[in-house]
Amino acid sequence: MKNVIVLLYAVVFALSAGAQTGLKKVYDETVNPLEQIDQAVAKAKSADKFVICQVGGNWCPWCLKFADFITHDATISKVIDENFEYIHVNYNPRKSGGEAQQQQAAALMKRLNNCGRFGFPVFVVLDQEGHVIHIQDSSFLEEGKGYSHDKVLRFFKNWTPKVVKN
Repeated sequence: MKNVIVLLYAVVFALSAGAQTGLKKVYDETVNPLEQIDQAVAKAKSADKFVICQVGGNWCPWCLKFADFITHDATISKVIDENFEYIHVNYNPRKSGGEAQQQQAAALMKRLNNCGRFGFPVFVVLDQEGHVIHIQDSSFLEEGKGYSHDKVLRFFKNWTPKVVKN
């Protein structure tokens, strides 16, 4: 009987997780995240932009919700396109990935000032030299079961190169 109950819970969990994954997966799990950040910094420097790293993974429903949210909001998308190199940085600290993956995850957290302490997704703003200038806890951008247009727009506008440099 205990096995039946455990199986039932597993099926319910799988179905609810499947319902949440109707959102587009935006994290490339095959890319080295440290190299991804370095490439984005180089592009940002040449375009006079900053980098925003949305750190999380395809395993995180709130990460996928945020990616969908900013894609479908024209005002926010415009601010991002004009001011940032925006990248989805995959974070996977699971032991099942092996020691190399764990070391890479640790190096990523070190590179981004231990941003994972805020939960996921977390947003890290890098200047044109690749220095962390801000870490944004995503919980402050939430509203109800989604994200607030006004809060998200305010976050992006407050961290544009023009505003920070003046």
